[in-house]
Amino acid sequence: MSRQEIEAMFGLSELKQTRVYQEAKEEGKLEGEQEGKQKAKLEAIPKLLALGLTVEQIAQALDLDVTEVQQVAGL
Repeated sequence: MSRQEIEAMFGLSELKQTRVYQEAKEEGKLEGEQEGKQKAKLEAIPKLLALGLTVEQIAQALDLDVTEVQQVAGL
């Protein structure tokens, strides 16, 4: 069966039009964006350490806890 046939069989096209579905979809999108931003921050830590910044400076610049920076830095 095609995707369209399955959607029609289960009435998914109507479900996708509901407010609850739209809100859940938007919430998932926002969570994904936040996770991506957090990952980018954590990936920047080793580079910032290599530039000579302290753990405290990195935590302040990236708006992270010092313990998070220390964990990524292996301290």
